[in-house]
Amino acid sequence: MRADLPPLDLLCRQSAWLAPARARLLRRIGVAHRRRVLDLGAGYGAVTAELARRSGGLTAALDRNEAALRAHPRAARRAGAGAADSLVAGAARVAGDARRLPFAAGAFDLIFTQLVWLWLPVADVLPEVWRVMAPGGALIALEPDYGGMMEHPADVAVADVWRAALARAGADALVGRKLPGLLAERGFDVQVDLLATLSPPAEERFDLLRGLPLTDAERLTVTAAAAASASRREVWQQVVHLPFFLITATRPATVYR
Repeated sequence: MRADLPPLDLLCRQSAWLAPARARLLRRIGVAHRRRVLDLGAGYGAVTAELARRSGGLTAALDRNEAALRAHPRAARRAGAGAADSLVAGAARVAGDARRLPFAAGAFDLIFTQLVWLWLPVADVLPEVWRVMAPGGALIALEPDYGGMMEHPADVAVADVWRAALARAGADALVGRKLPGLLAERGFDVQVDLLATLSPPAEERFDLLRGLPLTDAERLTVTAAAAASASRREVWQQVVHLPFFLITATRPATVYR
């Protein structure tokens, strides 16, 4: 489904940063009333525990990375899942390909994705997502758009490196802006928010970037930018903003006449 996963601790910190936005989307679609939930591209399960705790039924986690799935309950504990660990341990963990989801038609009333679609062949996966979603079901997607990345001052900027490295790894750096239209074409009712809060930049962004395939010149650029960023210790001496598309897409319920 995607390139090798970043280290678990980085994924957990990234997931914690997105937690407020994720919580808003889950409340919007009435997660407590969802009975069959799929965590698509679950990886180590940083969010599966949250889905299992907040939903009203069964949760399944799917990823192509079998090793990550085997580490799933331990990963949830590292993410701070606490009392939900037993639910995660009991969740269905399925190694599979998103292009051929191993589930029956209409199997889920909530499908959750976070930083997943940029790694997927969207044209192949969307029909499968539609197929396994029950009428009235909802998809949540939290996806970045590196084409709109803002960085200041110039010596901390690595947006060009991000876009080039993601493309080299097989990812679509502009998936955030594309996904709403593709979902609407498929037949979903789509609502889009953008991440509204500007936070001080996290140094971990450079660690995530170093995990991508970089050229030697790009590695030198990243090293210099990381040093420049570290030298600015006061809040707001630098601004880094990666736009995130926060998408809820509902499959219309069948109307019987």
